[in-house]
This record gives sequence, C-alpha cells and structure tokens, in this order.
Amino acid sequence: MLPVLHGDVSNAARALLTVAPGARRWVGARLVAEAAEAAAHVARTGRLHPRFGNGSLMAAARKRRLADEPGFDDPDYCACLIEVLRAVMHHRGAKCAM
Repeated sequence: MLPVLHGDVSNAARALLTVAPGARRWVGARLVAEAAEAAAHVARTGRLHPRFGNGSLMAAARKRRLADEPGFDDPDYCACLIEVLRAVMHHRGAKCAM
C-alpha cells in the first residue's frame, strides 16, 4: 500500500460512515487490503488495478459510496477515523491499544 496521508484516512472514514457500525471494522480492514492488493498489482504490471486503483487507501475508498465529510464534532466520524487508523496500524504490524 502506498504511504497513508490525511486524505486517505478521511476518504476511508467517509466510506465507513455509509455502513452499519457493526461492519466498520471489517470494511476498514477490507479497504486496507484492497489498497495493498492494488499497490502490488501496480508494482507487478505498471498499470492501475482495475477495481482498486493506484494502491492508495484513497483510491480504494473512492471506489465505494462516500458520505459527506462531517467535522470532528461528529462522534460517528471520529469512530470511523479511529477504525481506519486501527486497520492501517494492524496492516503495518503495529500494536494498537485502542
């Protein structure tokens, strides 16, 4: 997966906002896996992945429906941001105490 930037996290969180709270952990992990799959495909072929894009988390997220971006005063959005960060950390092999 390409390096994860703020826009990647916010787009992925917006994708998570569109699914039921109970499915967010799975969808977050799936988005990270799709980005990683796309990055491997690009490295192997030199071409964008046909479904997941260029290997960025943003590209994978933008293949899904996105909610409008709320502010940090929205507890659901904050929970989605945390879920995305948790999925990224898990993918990178980091421990996440949250």
